[in-house]
Amino acid sequence: MTTIKLHNSKTRKKEVFAPIDPENVRMYVCGPTVYDRAHIGNARPVIVFDTLFRLLRHVYGPDHVTYVRNFTDVDDKINARAAESGRSIGEITAETTQWYLDDMRAVGAMDPTEMPRATQYIPQMIQMIEKLIMDGFAYAKDGHVLFRVRSYKDYGALSGRSVDDMIAGARVEVAPYKEDPMDFVLWKPSTDDLPGWDSPWGRGRPGWHIECSAMSYELLGASFDIHGGGNDLMFPHHENEVAQSCCAHPEGGFANVWMHNEMLQVEGKKMSKSLGNFFTVRDLLDGHDGQPGVPGEVIRFVFLSTHYGKPMDWTAKKAAEAEATLRRWRKLIEGVKPGIVHSAVVDALADDLNTHGAITELRRMERMISRQALAKNEPMDLYSGLLSNFLASANLMGLLTDELSGWEVSDTVDLSREAAAFADVRATAMETKDFSEVDRLKALYVAAGVEVRMSKEGVELIAGPSFDATKLEGL
Repeated sequence: MTTIKLHNSKTRKKEVFAPIDPENVRMYVCGPTVYDRAHIGNARPVIVFDTLFRLLRHVYGPDHVTYVRNFTDVDDKINARAAESGRSIGEITAETTQWYLDDMRAVGAMDPTEMPRATQYIPQMIQMIEKLIMDGFAYAKDGHVLFRVRSYKDYGALSGRSVDDMIAGARVEVAPYKEDPMDFVLWKPSTDDLPGWDSPWGRGRPGWHIECSAMSYELLGASFDIHGGGNDLMFPHHENEVAQSCCAHPEGGFANVWMHNEMLQVEGKKMSKSLGNFFTVRDLLDGHDGQPGVPGEVIRFVFLSTHYGKPMDWTAKKAAEAEATLRRWRKLIEGVKPGIVHSAVVDALADDLNTHGAITELRRMERMISRQALAKNEPMDLYSGLLSNFLASANLMGLLTDELSGWEVSDTVDLSREAAAFADVRATAMETKDFSEVDRLKALYVAAGVEVRMSKEGVELIAGPSFDATKLEGL
């Protein structure tokens, strides 16, 4: 069986992944608060952990992996949106939940095994809070229930902070109902105009952190394999999850492996509305500010081109390059059925979900197929076996799937043979240090309206709007 290694945020090192039960590998990922459209940064953890879900299913079997991603459908942001719009909370959360599902499916994300909504688990949250109070880890005052942070000796271990440092370096809410400024809310009172549920502490609603602890316990148990999310959630959300879960259920260890993806930038800058570079997944898909829409498969490819542990920069140039690559790949696999996933692609993904390395392997497979066909002057369909394996390998990453097809233009100019030949000329030039032929060919391609892209990963030839095939005759 394939050995998977994952970087564990809890231990700060890469470790061999050993599931608690190989017959039921369990993963929890923090989902959205549903009050508006998901922005493109929200899509990164979805694509990252969807890819991990696919890898786990490949290694352990589709029926032996349970993936839970929640919806937070009770939150002050939702309440505020309802107040300003005059619409009901139920109407807003139903609409935005469906928006989220539609947009994430559009970028190739499979639905998780379970997608619980916080409002479905209020009794379980109340039960967990009651146990925390009974065991001395929480206290009730003025309709609030708060977790005693200092009662959990390992608080701060996940994020690598001490409680005293947190107080000194962070803004913490000082309130008359708190014993300690660092204590966080498990339950808070609700006025008549806000959502609320009856509880031993009066009518109220849960704090954010307790939601994930209750849902993960109910669906995955006191101990499970992987907990994922963006690194912006490590503190305080994930830190608080650990504390309340381990105190409520000391018989378990909560999550064995913690994985956190890095954040996303746009054209080298932090995404923000003030900079005018803030947009949603739907904006990208449909087009925005005079820009054409970007296919969901292209969005996915760009995201997977950067390792999840590194900051990702969304740029128009990357999107254009990804689109050109995917058009070429889809032309290559026309009429092909998936075969066997190439071991090199699996190995790359198994090495801490190295999606960049896996895409590099796909490019290598493409070049090998194209060069063999070119060298023997044979039609590409004679290499159906290799193409089938190429397709299966891409499918493992959620690429070249039937679900994401249809966006590509059927009459796209196929320059894959020319690109393979040019790559060979370039390789020879790099050995001889004589680049005259490379320069000559490049000039001819540019004159014919072809964009020439050369990198350490290979050569791409992309026909532009002024492409003239007659200028390539005789090459």
